[in-house]
Amino acid sequence: MRDVVTPPAGSLVKSTNVRWIVGGLMWLAIAINYIDRTVLSAAAPHLSRELSIPADQMGFILSAFFWSYALLQIPAGWFADRFGQKIGLGASVALWSIATSATGLAAGFYSLFAMRLGLGIGEAGAYPSNAGIASKWFPDRERATISGLFDSASKFGGAIAMPLIVWLIALIDWRMTFVVIGAIGMVWAIVWWWFFTETPEAHPMMNKSEVDYIRHNQIMKHGEDKAMPMRWYELLRYRNIWAMCLGFFTINYISYFFITWLPTYLVKQKGMGMMEMGFVASLPLLCGLVAEIVAGLLSDRIVRSKRLSLTATRKLFLIAGLTMALCIGLAAIAESVWFAVALLCIAKAGTTVAASQVWALPGDVAPKNMTSVVAGLQNMVSNFGGVLGPIITGFIVAQTGSFNAALLFSAGVGFLGILNYALLLGKVRPIQAPI
Repeated sequence: MRDVVTPPAGSLVKSTNVRWIVGGLMWLAIAINYIDRTVLSAAAPHLSRELSIPADQMGFILSAFFWSYALLQIPAGWFADRFGQKIGLGASVALWSIATSATGLAAGFYSLFAMRLGLGIGEAGAYPSNAGIASKWFPDRERATISGLFDSASKFGGAIAMPLIVWLIALIDWRMTFVVIGAIGMVWAIVWWWFFTETPEAHPMMNKSEVDYIRHNQIMKHGEDKAMPMRWYELLRYRNIWAMCLGFFTINYISYFFITWLPTYLVKQKGMGMMEMGFVASLPLLCGLVAEIVAGLLSDRIVRSKRLSLTATRKLFLIAGLTMALCIGLAAIAESVWFAVALLCIAKAGTTVAASQVWALPGDVAPKNMTSVVAGLQNMVSNFGGVLGPIITGFIVAQTGSFNAALLFSAGVGFLGILNYALLLGKVRPIQAPI
């Protein structure tokens, strides 16, 4: 079990809190990330009509993002670890913002497809970079807190994206909406480049007390040396890496239901009108946002109190979160509409309770200078769960005429996730590269 180290006496002065400003920028980057990836979904009816794009071609355009996003997770993580998270995250946001704005200039299928690929390429660097920043800029005892915080922004962005974008389209048309949303990301990138430094020690606003607090409470020491002790594929030798990847796959399989099929489920199976659906569909995401922040804070408090070891704490929240997520299966047999919605809110909150630990794990287990690579590998595998989930759900609904079997199947996937974290995930500690 790790001991919390008190900084040297000479540094016991009132500490600055620059790391939390950095944390706020990390949160905002993910919120913008999810807003930008939602713009096309909201604008699709308008641009498909204006540009004469049939539904089958629109399906290819919408899927293009996920393929480039998933496949570039490892390269993006390697880039961030090799060249630093300042340029890793800054270039990521700038690239996807340019792709978003340029979508407003699209003339047809090929240009839309190319911009969607560009969006995926840019967004691939966000989560791996944030995981690397969390490992450098925050003490181990705050890792789940900052991880839960920045990932919670995805729920905020997803919840506000649709009403915000629909309002903008009505106000300034779909083309200018892409331009405006992209410009927000460019402003963020400028602020990031001006404010962020690669290490806490280099930041002019951070005092020695805060630096000492961070560094004396980290097992893995970070310095100017960016050499990686192994190649990315050598990580696959380690059991914990497999457990992290497979477990996050099951979490994302369930999570993607809430941003793909939930509106259709509420309208077609539960008989809701469009306005009512728009409100209800945001409830699970908002519940998830709160649950993830609370889970991150609570798990870090348990680790600091030494009531449980780091391994036991991570497993507790991962398994408890996925157990809550099994409520997605109970929703299939709920007769009351609002009871089904309540169960879905619990299920989504459960996925975020687990996610607060998922994004802490790369910093817990990665070899030196490889946190972003580990996060990228984990996120790549997980996003194939996101790709397969909507496809399998659609197939089941098409064959059965109901969402019930699809929801029960999702619960089955969640149960496999519980077994994975209970049995495959071993002691949570940094991987020591062979000499």
